Amino acid sequence: MGLKATQRWPASARMFARADEVLGYKLSELCHAGPAATLTRTAHAQAAIFVTSIAVLEGRREAGLFDPARFAATAGLSLGEYTALWFAGAFSFEEGLNLVHRRGVAMQSAADATPSGMTTLLGADRATAKAVCERARGDGVLVVANINAPGQIVVSGDLAALARVPEAAAALGVRRAIALVVAGAFHSPVMAPARAALQQAISATHFSAPRIPVYSNVTAQPVVDAAAIGALLVQQVVAPVLWEDSLRQLAADGFTEFSEPPPGRVLAGLARKTLDGVVVQAIEEAD
Repeated sequence: MGLKATQRWPASARMFARADEVLGYKLSELCHAGPAATLTRTAHAQAAIFVTSIAVLEGRREAGLFDPARFAATAGLSLGEYTALWFAGAFSFEEGLNLVHRRGVAMQSAADATPSGMTTLLGADRATAKAVCERARGDGVLVVANINAPGQIVVSGDLAALARVPEAAAALGVRRAIALVVAGAFHSPVMAPARAALQQAISATHFSAPRIPVYSNVTAQPVVDAAAIGALLVQQVVAPVLWEDSLRQLAADGFTEFSEPPPGRVLAGLARKTLDGVVVQAIEEAD
């Protein structure tokens, strides 16, 4: 992650070097060379994704290939909301990285404490996904966690409840239930300990009013008030991610062009699946 950008863009290399200083360990080496088993642990992966996205944007901006002034709103899915807030000027790179690091460590700890995970339901609407949770939950935890796009909803819960999801989903007409390779049940009550830990970090962070609206995962509405940011980020850890709703609200507010920074192109695909007649670009790491 990010290696091509650091080899081509001096600003990208500087961002990774600054991240190493802030975190006190070589995140850059972990991103560029692995090992993957360490990089993909939530405690590291969240910081890695945050830094890689910003490093690419800063590298391309300094080279004159990316103009932040072209964008009039921003949003990010789960962790990506922190990148969106940085882009909108709600906090500095260092402040955002500290928050992301604390969030990742806290979520990893919560996942380690309660064996849990997530499953994608393909072909399910919201009512069906909720019914699957009610049928499979038993005495455990199982909730709708991500509403990503039409027919793509993710549920989170403890492993015993998730084991019952495929049968419950099939009985309710869901096309497929696919277990995700994740550390735990994100955006569910399993993450309550992480919410408490994140609250402490957020209480010590100064937020500025975003220069452009940031569409919240929790409400799917634009946030322009600095005072609202912290509470929404705390709630986001245990609340469903309303990504489809956010995309539809952006379109209703007149936005027809979308760009997604690295790593990955998942959000670009979700936008195309959700909205008709929009232009969607996945920004390359280095080209």
